[in-house]
Amino acid sequence: MTKFVYSFGAGHNEGRADMRDLLGGKGANLAEMASIGLPVPPGFTITTELCTAYYDNDRTYPAELAGQVRAALDRVEAAVGLKFGDKHKPLLVSVRSGARVSMPGMMDTVLNLGLNDVTVQGLADSANDARFAWDSYRRFIQMYGSVVLGVDHHRFEEIIDHVKLDRDVNEDTELTAQDWHRVVESYKDMVEGEIGRPFPQDPEEQLWGAIGAVFGSWMNPRANTYRRLHDIPASWGTAVNVQAMVFGNMGADCATGVCFTRDPSTGENMFYGEFLVNAQGEDVVAGIRTPQPLSRGAAKPGEISMEEALPAAYAELLAVRQTLEQHYRDMQDIEFTVQQNKLYMLQTRNGKRTAAASLRIAVEMADAGLIDRAEAIRRVNPAALDQLLHPTLDPRAARDPIGRGLPASPGAACGVVVFSADEAESRAQRGESVILVRIETSPEDIHGMHAARGILTTRGGMTSHAAVVARGMGRPCVAGAGGIAVDYSAQTLSAGGRTLRAGDTITLDGATGEVFAGAVAMIEPTLSGEFATLMNWADQVRRLKVRANAETPLDADTARKFGAEGIGLCRTEHMFFDPLRIGAVRQMIMAADEAGRRDALERLLPFQRADFRDLFSIMAGLPVTIRLLDPPLHEFLPHADAELAELAVALGSDMDSMRRRAEELAEANPMLGHRGCRLGITYPEIYEMQARAIFEGAIEVARASGDAPVPEIMIPLVGTLRELEITRALVDKVAAAVFAESGVTIDYTVGTMIELPRAALIADAIAQSADFFSFGTNDLTQTTFGLSRDDAGKFLPHYVEAGILPKDPFVSIDIEGVGALIRIAAERGRATRPGIKMGICGEHGGDPASIAFCESLHLDYVSCSPYRVPVARLAAAQAALGAATDRTA
Repeated sequence: MTKFVYSFGAGHNEGRADMRDLLGGKGANLAEMASIGLPVPPGFTITTELCTAYYDNDRTYPAELAGQVRAALDRVEAAVGLKFGDKHKPLLVSVRSGARVSMPGMMDTVLNLGLNDVTVQGLADSANDARFAWDSYRRFIQMYGSVVLGVDHHRFEEIIDHVKLDRDVNEDTELTAQDWHRVVESYKDMVEGEIGRPFPQDPEEQLWGAIGAVFGSWMNPRANTYRRLHDIPASWGTAVNVQAMVFGNMGADCATGVCFTRDPSTGENMFYGEFLVNAQGEDVVAGIRTPQPLSRGAAKPGEISMEEALPAAYAELLAVRQTLEQHYRDMQDIEFTVQQNKLYMLQTRNGKRTAAASLRIAVEMADAGLIDRAEAIRRVNPAALDQLLHPTLDPRAARDPIGRGLPASPGAACGVVVFSADEAESRAQRGESVILVRIETSPEDIHGMHAARGILTTRGGMTSHAAVVARGMGRPCVAGAGGIAVDYSAQTLSAGGRTLRAGDTITLDGATGEVFAGAVAMIEPTLSGEFATLMNWADQVRRLKVRANAETPLDADTARKFGAEGIGLCRTEHMFFDPLRIGAVRQMIMAADEAGRRDALERLLPFQRADFRDLFSIMAGLPVTIRLLDPPLHEFLPHADAELAELAVALGSDMDSMRRRAEELAEANPMLGHRGCRLGITYPEIYEMQARAIFEGAIEVARASGDAPVPEIMIPLVGTLRELEITRALVDKVAAAVFAESGVTIDYTVGTMIELPRAALIADAIAQSADFFSFGTNDLTQTTFGLSRDDAGKFLPHYVEAGILPKDPFVSIDIEGVGALIRIAAERGRATRPGIKMGICGEHGGDPASIAFCESLHLDYVSCSPYRVPVARLAAAQAALGAATDRTA
């Protein structure tokens, strides 16, 4: 019989931290905390395997589950001396989700389960506190009604607001037992009206309803969105944790809180968190009440810290902080409750953190000997480094402050105000920068939070939903800006007598919590300290070289600053669009004969020579791969009649001739048309000019510096050996002529882009004439799938959501198809020319998963955009460490 239920707590721990795939992170860590002696209320975990079986069998449970749940519940009852459903001493439980990776706020939780019209009186009698009992009951109905029965949670809030208005009070804590009793009765009436049947009174029915709802929440829209954003497979499933309740809402000697063993924003080694007296867990993260700081030192005037309010529990919590961080060797995110001055641990997990915090924590823990350098490298998510590589507010820029909140997630963002997640997503898809403004966010807002450049909330603390999710996404966030009033119906935000409307521009500073009207100038980041340390450690272990895709001096300078080891792709066509050159380019294209083309190309030569000279100078001593002209010529032609008329005058021609020539160049499918080496073969003078510019520019640098660059000249879109032979012979001929004219000879190589399936399949033949292969994974993906990258956005997201494709193949290499072609080309190319240099230069060069694939093929380098260079350096190091682990396994 399959074991689906594992107990924890009260000396009966069947799980361990290393069983997170089976028990989920929460269940595994509850068992682990209990096993090391921390105060964990007893309970049990229903495994992720059961979740998989639940969906595989049309949302039904295996027959043996009920008996296993009953046996585990019996153990909990014996441990705490209470009985589930007993009218005098009722056991109440929480039912929580727990996937193998943390998904904060994405799935559902039910607290106080087991309460009904009878057991609420037993709870009131045993606690000698009727207010606490009825407060707990209304919380249960609210959570169960929303999570399990599908009643809109705003319906419950409306009832509470009505009672508070009637009683002329502002805070929930001001309501009495009679008030909460009244709320409960109103809740039950409303629920029955919504669902057509009474609120369930049978605790067993309640339990199985909640278990089903948690499993069901694994497939809810917000969880699906979160998984898609974080590459979490749906097949992993979630576990369900059922645990004896402890209460933070029994009075002034009770509390609940969330804390981190280090600052999740900065990584500073300081205890960080918030708590609320006389509250339950959802009160802290929901932003309904303003939490208080843990330590006396963090308290502002008028605030009372946990250290002051509950000194004994705080001291115990400090000890737990040390124990957990030493045990897990990582920064921990902890949830706790204090019931009548006794501390209970409800959860620990590796804490979400910003990229800056991740770097600092990894480096400091390695320096302290808690982890080694290899583990420090593994700890930092390469993609998260993007958070550090974008602008911050210029301290010298003019600012128009309108409010301030909590600095919940660092970074700066500027955009137009939107008040809904749906609008944030739709406007972002149109290319607009948006700031999502909410009173408070909820898990349903995740798609809009991901689409927004930044997030502003008027409620909530540093551990609110908005704060935690924004930090994980790398979005700047200002939370709890209480001085700003948001009116959804009027689509306005107001502060200090000023009103801004939807569509107005604001700027957020997530590092200070400030909000500004209008756009504030930003500056480039500076990278030093822990970033430089970790990058140095990464460089010591990685094997793959990291180059940049760059064609301008600014791109090249940026790439060098971020540690690029050369240029892996210089797209020469980008240089042609410069206003000083485009005229000559168009004249070359529209020329009636070769002589006319050569005349225009002669005017382009000095510009191209200077381009290459600048790149060679910046990349002194490093390889520079230059791709000869690739796109079809019609892309350079004007579309407006006025520009076409100017071109006609410059060429001494007429508009009819110009239109006729443009029509001749037009193609039905230009991606597969007259482009790449096909241009170089039909119009060899174009490649001749570019080759001459490359060699003359390199010789200028050699004469000026004494250090000759070694150009790597790349022929695009080769599909046959003969194409490469012809174009290579052209390049070699130009090289010989330039060397004879100048009296200077330099080394150079000629290779090709492998971007067609045919080229991959005949790579053994192509390698006869190629010094290197560069895999152009953008076009190779297009030609392998038979789709256009420009049009695929209309359906690829649906393909990913529907599970047809695991990821967007233009973001991460399709290993099964495109990857197989790369593998074939690498093997066959090396068979012909052992040691042939190989790399990739598509956008995949900055994708960590694609870089790991390149490491597995033992490619020589990856090339990516300049701002992705640090990402690629770290990902290459992690790939090397992973390969080393695989070899020793």
